Amino acid sequence: MEWEAPAIVLDARPMGEGGAVVTLLTEEQGRHAGLAHGGASRNQAPIWQPGNLVEARWKARLAEQLGSLTGELVHPTAALAMEDRLALSLLSSACAVAAEALPEREPHPRAFRALVPVLAHLGEGARAVLPDYLRWEVLLLSELGYGLDLDSCAATGTREALTHVSPRTGRAVSAGAAEPFLDRLLPLPGFLRDPDLPSGPADWVAGLRLTGHFLARDAFGARHRAVPDAREMFYDRVTALAVAE
Repeated sequence: MEWEAPAIVLDARPMGEGGAVVTLLTEEQGRHAGLAHGGASRNQAPIWQPGNLVEARWKARLAEQLGSLTGELVHPTAALAMEDRLALSLLSSACAVAAEALPEREPHPRAFRALVPVLAHLGEGARAVLPDYLRWEVLLLSELGYGLDLDSCAATGTREALTHVSPRTGRAVSAGAAEPFLDRLLPLPGFLRDPDLPSGPADWVAGLRLTGHFLARDAFGARHRAVPDAREMFYDRVTALAVAE
Protein backbone atom coordinates (compact mmCIF):
# COMPACT_ATOMS: atom_id res chain seq x y z
CA MET A 1 0.00 0.00 0.00
CA GLU A 2 1.35 3.42 -0.92
CA TRP A 3 0.21 6.94 -1.63
CA GLU A 4 1.73 10.38 -2.25
CA ALA A 5 -0.18 13.63 -1.79
CA PRO A 6 -0.06 17.26 -0.64
CA ALA A 7 -0.84 17.35 3.08
CA ILE A 8 -1.30 19.56 6.12
CA VAL A 9 0.66 18.52 9.21
CA LEU A 10 -1.79 18.37 12.12
CA ASP A 11 0.34 16.85 14.86
CA ALA A 12 3.72 15.22 15.47
CA ARG A 13 4.59 13.19 18.58
CA PRO A 14 8.04 11.72 19.36
CA MET A 15 8.32 7.93 19.22
CA GLY A 16 11.30 5.70 19.79
CA GLU A 17 14.84 6.71 18.86
CA GLY A 18 14.31 10.02 17.10
CA GLY A 19 11.13 9.00 15.30
CA ALA A 20 7.78 10.77 15.28
CA VAL A 21 4.19 9.70 14.73
CA VAL A 22 2.87 12.38 12.39
CA THR A 23 -0.81 13.04 11.74
CA LEU A 24 -1.65 14.58 8.38
CA LEU A 25 -4.72 15.83 6.58
CA THR A 26 -4.91 15.10 2.86
CA GLU A 27 -7.61 15.56 0.26
CA GLU A 28 -8.20 11.89 -0.56
CA GLN A 29 -6.85 10.04 2.49
CA GLY A 30 -8.42 12.30 5.11
CA ARG A 31 -6.79 12.37 8.55
CA HIS A 32 -3.97 9.88 8.29
CA ALA A 33 -1.02 9.06 10.53
CA GLY A 34 2.36 7.49 9.82
CA LEU A 35 5.75 6.95 11.42
CA ALA A 36 8.41 9.36 10.22
CA HIS A 37 11.76 7.71 10.96
CA GLY A 38 14.06 10.44 12.24
CA GLY A 39 11.05 12.78 12.35
CA ALA A 40 12.15 14.29 15.67
CA SER A 41 15.72 14.90 14.49
CA ARG A 42 17.20 18.34 13.90
CA ASN A 43 16.96 17.91 10.13
CA GLN A 44 13.41 16.61 9.96
CA ALA A 45 11.62 18.24 12.90
CA PRO A 46 11.11 21.55 11.01
CA ILE A 47 9.24 19.64 8.28
CA TRP A 48 6.72 18.12 10.66
CA GLN A 49 5.67 21.26 12.53
CA PRO A 50 1.85 21.49 12.87
CA GLY A 51 0.36 23.69 10.18
CA ASN A 52 3.10 23.13 7.63
CA LEU A 53 2.12 22.22 4.08
CA VAL A 54 4.13 19.23 2.84
CA GLU A 55 4.34 16.75 0.01
CA ALA A 56 3.92 13.46 1.88
CA ARG A 57 4.61 9.85 0.93
CA TRP A 58 3.14 6.98 2.96
CA LYS A 59 3.92 3.29 2.58
CA ALA A 60 2.87 0.13 4.42
CA ARG A 61 2.62 -3.58 3.69
CA LEU A 62 -1.02 -3.63 4.81
CA ALA A 63 -3.57 -0.81 4.70
CA GLU A 64 -4.40 -1.08 8.40
CA GLN A 65 -0.78 -0.63 9.52
CA LEU A 66 0.65 2.67 10.80
CA GLY A 67 3.10 2.68 7.92
CA SER A 68 6.16 4.78 7.26
CA LEU A 69 6.04 8.41 6.26
CA THR A 70 8.46 10.71 4.44
CA GLY A 71 7.89 14.23 3.23
CA GLU A 72 9.21 17.44 1.75
CA LEU A 73 8.38 20.89 3.06
CA VAL A 74 6.27 22.96 0.66
CA HIS A 75 5.25 25.92 2.86
CA PRO A 76 6.63 26.65 6.38
CA THR A 77 3.40 27.89 7.94
CA ALA A 78 4.59 27.31 11.51
CA ALA A 79 7.78 29.34 11.09
CA LEU A 80 5.93 32.21 9.38
CA ALA A 81 3.35 32.37 12.19
CA MET A 82 5.91 32.27 14.99
CA GLU A 83 6.24 36.05 15.37
CA ASP A 84 2.46 36.68 15.50
CA ARG A 85 0.87 35.33 18.69
CA LEU A 86 -2.64 35.56 17.26
CA ALA A 87 -1.58 33.76 14.06
CA LEU A 88 0.14 31.06 16.08
CA SER A 89 -2.99 30.62 18.21
CA LEU A 90 -5.17 30.35 15.09
CA LEU A 91 -2.76 27.78 13.67
CA SER A 92 -2.90 25.70 16.85
CA SER A 93 -6.69 25.89 16.92
CA ALA A 94 -7.10 24.82 13.31
CA CYS A 95 -4.76 21.84 13.66
CA ALA A 96 -6.27 20.69 16.96
CA VAL A 97 -9.88 20.94 15.74
CA ALA A 98 -9.10 19.09 12.50
CA ALA A 99 -7.03 16.42 14.27
CA GLU A 100 -9.66 15.70 16.91
CA ALA A 101 -12.92 16.24 15.00
CA LEU A 102 -12.28 14.51 11.68
CA PRO A 103 -12.58 10.70 11.56
CA GLU A 104 -9.40 8.78 10.81
CA ARG A 105 -8.79 7.83 7.16
CA GLU A 106 -12.13 9.21 6.00
CA PRO A 107 -11.82 11.71 3.12
CA HIS A 108 -13.25 15.19 3.60
CA PRO A 109 -11.85 16.97 0.54
CA ARG A 110 -13.84 20.19 1.05
CA ALA A 111 -12.45 20.61 4.56
CA PHE A 112 -8.91 20.05 3.27
CA ARG A 113 -9.25 22.43 0.32
CA ALA A 114 -10.75 25.18 2.48
CA LEU A 115 -8.05 24.96 5.14
CA VAL A 116 -5.05 25.05 2.77
CA PRO A 117 -5.46 28.73 1.75
CA VAL A 118 -6.01 29.78 5.36
CA LEU A 119 -2.65 28.28 6.31
CA ALA A 120 -0.94 29.40 3.11
CA HIS A 121 -1.79 33.05 3.80
CA LEU A 122 -1.37 32.99 7.58
CA GLY A 123 2.04 34.64 7.21
CA GLU A 124 0.18 37.81 6.19
CA GLY A 125 -1.27 37.98 9.70
CA ALA A 126 -4.18 36.40 11.52
CA ARG A 127 -6.53 39.28 10.75
CA ALA A 128 -6.22 38.59 7.03
CA VAL A 129 -7.45 34.99 7.33
CA LEU A 130 -9.62 34.95 10.45
CA PRO A 131 -12.93 35.30 8.54
CA ASP A 132 -11.94 32.43 6.25
CA TYR A 133 -10.94 30.33 9.25
CA LEU A 134 -14.39 30.82 10.79
CA ARG A 135 -16.08 29.92 7.51
CA TRP A 136 -13.90 26.79 7.56
CA GLU A 137 -15.32 25.85 10.98
CA VAL A 138 -18.85 26.26 9.56
CA LEU A 139 -17.85 24.03 6.65
CA LEU A 140 -16.29 21.48 9.00
CA LEU A 141 -19.55 21.20 10.94
CA SER A 142 -21.36 20.54 7.67
CA GLU A 143 -18.80 17.90 6.63
CA LEU A 144 -19.35 16.12 9.95
CA GLY A 145 -23.12 16.10 9.49
CA TYR A 146 -23.94 19.06 11.75
CA GLY A 147 -24.44 21.74 9.12
CA LEU A 148 -25.93 25.10 10.04
CA ASP A 149 -28.80 26.45 7.96
CA LEU A 150 -27.94 30.11 7.44
CA ASP A 151 -29.87 30.66 4.19
CA SER A 152 -33.32 31.61 5.47
CA CYS A 153 -35.23 32.44 8.64
CA ALA A 154 -36.53 29.41 10.52
CA ALA A 155 -39.67 31.31 11.55
CA THR A 156 -40.62 33.35 8.47
CA GLY A 157 -38.63 31.90 5.57
CA THR A 158 -37.20 35.28 4.64
CA ARG A 159 -33.61 35.51 3.39
CA GLU A 160 -33.19 39.12 4.49
CA ALA A 161 -31.86 40.59 7.76
CA LEU A 162 -30.74 37.28 9.23
CA THR A 163 -29.15 38.29 12.51
CA HIS A 164 -29.26 35.29 14.85
CA VAL A 165 -29.09 31.49 15.00
CA SER A 166 -31.08 29.09 17.14
CA PRO A 167 -28.68 27.24 19.45
CA ARG A 168 -31.03 24.27 19.35
CA THR A 169 -31.62 23.80 15.62
CA GLY A 170 -28.71 25.67 14.04
CA ARG A 171 -31.12 27.59 11.80
CA ALA A 172 -30.93 31.31 11.11
CA VAL A 173 -33.48 33.76 12.51
CA SER A 174 -34.36 37.18 11.10
CA ALA A 175 -34.13 40.37 13.15
CA GLY A 176 -37.89 40.69 13.54
CA ALA A 177 -38.47 37.10 14.56
CA ALA A 178 -35.47 37.17 16.91
CA GLU A 179 -36.54 40.26 18.84
CA PRO A 180 -38.57 38.49 21.58
CA PHE A 181 -35.91 35.83 22.10
CA LEU A 182 -32.59 37.69 21.94
CA ASP A 183 -31.38 36.27 25.24
CA ARG A 184 -31.81 32.72 23.91
CA LEU A 185 -30.23 33.12 20.45
CA LEU A 186 -26.69 33.30 19.13
CA PRO A 187 -25.70 36.38 17.12
CA LEU A 188 -24.95 35.69 13.45
CA PRO A 189 -22.17 37.92 12.09
CA GLY A 190 -22.87 38.89 8.49
CA PHE A 191 -19.47 37.85 7.10
CA LEU A 192 -20.31 34.18 7.70
CA ARG A 193 -23.03 34.46 5.05
CA ASP A 194 -21.42 37.03 2.76
CA PRO A 195 -17.61 36.88 2.28
CA ASP A 196 -17.66 40.40 0.82
CA LEU A 197 -18.84 41.99 4.07
CA PRO A 198 -16.16 43.56 6.28
CA SER A 199 -15.59 42.21 9.77
CA GLY A 200 -13.60 43.00 12.90
CA PRO A 201 -12.74 41.52 16.30
CA ALA A 202 -16.27 41.81 17.70
CA ASP A 203 -17.64 39.93 14.68
CA TRP A 204 -14.94 37.26 15.02
CA VAL A 205 -15.83 36.73 18.68
CA ALA A 206 -19.48 36.29 17.70
CA GLY A 207 -18.46 33.85 14.99
CA LEU A 208 -16.24 31.85 17.34
CA ARG A 209 -19.01 31.72 19.91
CA LEU A 210 -21.47 30.51 17.28
CA THR A 211 -19.32 27.76 15.79
CA GLY A 212 -17.92 26.91 19.23
CA HIS A 213 -21.40 26.14 20.54
CA PHE A 214 -22.03 23.55 17.83
CA LEU A 215 -18.51 22.16 17.93
CA ALA A 216 -18.88 21.61 21.67
CA ARG A 217 -22.39 20.16 21.50
CA ASP A 218 -22.17 18.12 18.32
CA ALA A 219 -18.70 17.54 16.87
CA PHE A 220 -17.11 16.85 20.26
CA GLY A 221 -19.99 16.51 22.71
CA ALA A 222 -21.58 13.66 20.77
CA ARG A 223 -18.41 11.68 21.48
CA HIS A 224 -18.18 12.89 25.08
CA ARG A 225 -15.05 14.90 24.37
CA ALA A 226 -14.17 18.49 25.20
CA VAL A 227 -13.36 21.16 22.67
CA PRO A 228 -9.54 21.23 22.29
CA ASP A 229 -7.72 23.58 24.64
CA ALA A 230 -6.06 25.27 21.67
CA ARG A 231 -9.45 26.28 20.32
CA GLU A 232 -10.56 27.66 23.71
CA MET A 233 -7.32 29.63 24.02
CA PHE A 234 -7.84 31.08 20.55
CA TYR A 235 -11.33 32.23 21.53
CA ASP A 236 -9.91 33.92 24.64
CA ARG A 237 -7.20 35.65 22.61
CA VAL A 238 -9.66 37.02 20.04
CA THR A 239 -11.99 38.13 22.86
CA ALA A 240 -9.11 40.04 24.48
CA LEU A 241 -8.39 41.65 21.10
CA ALA A 242 -12.02 42.79 20.81
CA VAL A 243 -11.99 44.25 24.33
CA ALA A 244 -8.75 46.12 23.60
CA GLU A 245 -10.24 47.71 20.52
